[in-house]
Amino acid sequence: MNETPEKPAAATKAAAKKAVTKKATAQKAVTEQAAAKTTTKKATAAAEAAPAKKPAAKKTATAKKTATAKKATAKKTAVKKTAAKKTAAKTATAKAPAKKAPARKPESRAAMVRRARRINRELAELYPYAHPELDFTNPFELLVATVLSAQTTDLRVNQTTPRLFAVCPTPEDMAAMDPEQLEELIRPTGFFRAKTKSLLGLSAALRDRFGGEVPGRLEDLVTLPGVGRKTANVVLGNAFGVPGITVDTHFGRLARRFGWTTAEDAEKVEADVAEIFPKSEWTMLSHRVVFHGRRVCHSRKPACGACPIAPLCPAYGEGETDPEKAKKLLKYELGGQPGQRLKPPAGYPGQPAPPMAPPVAAS
Repeated sequence: MNETPEKPAAATKAAAKKAVTKKATAQKAVTEQAAAKTTTKKATAAAEAAPAKKPAAKKTATAKKTATAKKATAKKTAVKKTAAKKTAAKTATAKAPAKKAPARKPESRAAMVRRARRINRELAELYPYAHPELDFTNPFELLVATVLSAQTTDLRVNQTTPRLFAVCPTPEDMAAMDPEQLEELIRPTGFFRAKTKSLLGLSAALRDRFGGEVPGRLEDLVTLPGVGRKTANVVLGNAFGVPGITVDTHFGRLARRFGWTTAEDAEKVEADVAEIFPKSEWTMLSHRVVFHGRRVCHSRKPACGACPIAPLCPAYGEGETDPEKAKKLLKYELGGQPGQRLKPPAGYPGQPAPPMAPPVAAS
C-alpha cells in the first residue's frame, strides 16, 4: 500500500521538469529572436547612414577646393595690386623732378622788380659779349636769317646763309629766284617749302612796297610774309637800334622760371617783362636771357649747381644742383665748345662755329 502513492509524485516532478525545460527553451528563442531583430535594425540603420555620409564628404571636399581657389585668387589680386603700386611709384618718381625748388615766402611786386633787375645786372656781368647769334652784315640778311631760324638752330642757319646770300644778296635777286632753286638752298634749315614761300613773298614786298629796303618800323615789318613780332623785334633791335624784347622759347621759359610772368602767350610775356625793365635795356636783356637759356638754364636739365644767379632764382632745384655734375651740362663757350656763329663779333671768348660740311660725292 505504501508504493502506490509514490508514482504520482514522480510523475509530477517529471512534468514540472519538462515544463521548466520548455519555458527555458521558449525564453532562449525569444532572446535569440530579439537579438536578431536588433542586429537587423543596426544593419539597416548603418546601410541608411552610409549613403548620407558620401554627399557630406563630397560637400566638404568641394568647400575646401572653393576656399583654396578663393585664397589663390586673393593672393594673385594682392600681387597685382602690389605690382601696380610699384609701377605707379616708379612712374611718379620718373616724372617728378630730381629736386624740388625750395619753398619761398610770398613776394611783393616791388621785391620781384628789384630781384629781376638784379638778375639782369648779374647776367650782364656773366655775358658782357651777349649778341644776336645769327650771322649778318645788313638788315636784309638779318631779316632772312631770322625767318629761317624758325624750328631750327641758329648754327644751322649760319651754316646755310653764306651760299644763299652769295646767290641772292638783295630782295630783288631773291624775289626773282626760281622757287625750286631757293628750296634747295635753304633745305638744311627744315620746313623749306613754307620758308621759301615766306622769303619770296617778303622779298617781293620789299621790292614793290619799300623800294628794296627793310623798313625800320614794327608796324611795317609785321606786314611782311613770315614776319611776326619776334622777328620784327630782332631786326629792329639789332639792325636799327630800336629797343625791343625778343620772346623766343628760351626767353619765355626763363621769364617764367624767374617769376617775371606766368603767361605762355609770347605777346603777354613781352608786355609783362616790358613793365619791369626800362626800355633802354630791352634789346640787351633779350640777348642775355637767351644766352643764359642756351648755356645754363636748359629746358630739360638746367645746370642749377653751376648757375651764378641761383640765389636769385625761385626755380632753383628744378635741375642738377651738384656743382660738378652741373658743370658737365654747360654748353657752347661756357662748356668749352664752339658757339653758333661762323663769324662771331669782337670780344666773343669762344671759338667760331665750323661751316657746314660739304656733301659727300656719290661714288
